[in-house]
Amino acid sequence: MNDDVTDLEPGEDDAPVQEARLWQGNGWTARVIKNEDDEGWAVAMYKDGEPEPALVGPWTMGRDKKNPKPLDVNAFNTLIKTASEVIRRHEQHLHAMLHKSTVVWWEGSELKITLDIKPDDDDPYALLTAVDEMGEQLAQVRVAANFKLTPSSAQSWIENGYKAPR
Repeated sequence: MNDDVTDLEPGEDDAPVQEARLWQGNGWTARVIKNEDDEGWAVAMYKDGEPEPALVGPWTMGRDKKNPKPLDVNAFNTLIKTASEVIRRHEQHLHAMLHKSTVVWWEGSELKITLDIKPDDDDPYALLTAVDEMGEQLAQVRVAANFKLTPSSAQSWIENGYKAPR
């Protein structure tokens, strides 16, 4: 047995990294990098498992006006909060782009018409769905991904017996 080798306690090998220019923990990595646009520094925030940073922003210079200010727990936690918010807003925007809805009246009932776009590199499409006031699906058809859902287009679809619009 080699006495130079020490056994790691459980969890020690995945302990958070806390260095001046690199912090890891809570599912995130903060990396202070040279700012390519000027002579300063930037910080890039990566969510674990993601190849691209969720956030890149300017980073404060240290007292020597050459090197970056070291990362610390408060800065890291603030960066996590900011990067998480950026991701949340991006997801909300993507959801809004892919899911549209409108409400129309038909024969005395309120119908909710939804358009759910299914992005695909080869064959993007959308599902146009009609749901009644009780939540029952009345119809669903496949339409082009660029179909424009408006109260008028929804009304026309209903009037045409829920046949797929051309």
